[in-house]
Amino acid sequence: MFELIGAGGWLMLPIIICSIISLTIVIERSWVLRRENILPRKLLKELNNPATSIILDRNSIVKLGGDSLLGFLFISALEKKNDGYDAMRISAENAASFVEHELLRNLGTLGTIAAIAPLLGLLGTVIGMITVFSVVEAAGGGFTSALAGGISQALITTAAGLVVAIPTLFFQRHFERRVDELLVFLAGDCERFIELLSKK
Repeated sequence: MFELIGAGGWLMLPIIICSIISLTIVIERSWVLRRENILPRKLLKELNNPATSIILDRNSIVKLGGDSLLGFLFISALEKKNDGYDAMRISAENAASFVEHELLRNLGTLGTIAAIAPLLGLLGTVIGMITVFSVVEAAGGGFTSALAGGISQALITTAAGLVVAIPTLFFQRHFERRVDELLVFLAGDCERFIELLSKK
């Protein structure tokens, strides 16, 4: 393993850094984008349950929803309750742009890593090939085995770049699909909450 990294040359370092950043973001987004963190089921259920007689105020929402993004949308709508249905919707829609930003955080970085990791690998290969041919040209002919070994080493960076880029791209697309799904559920729950507020 360490021999392969060493054989890849100095461009293996930025590829390794990209892999560490990518792994960190994947772990962080996997934790943050859990449905229960964003959409606590008990929040709308308890607020919509006549048997609980919960007062629709900021404290009740914070207590049931904690610091969830759904609770943030509910509070944004609640603050405009006295201004009518349209004002509540506009307030919630304005808050939704912040929510979308929070859900998409760091996904652009994953996309950037997925794009540049193969290019770094390709650059390492090109540099390696230039070095190999320079050595062969300086030494003269008859170095077929040395040439083959040098090319093999030069291709290590391309392989490393692809190993980083492929799973990074997969997780970026996976998280984007999850965010789209969460936004749909957030919009639906927020709409139901606004309707509930307008009846109070």
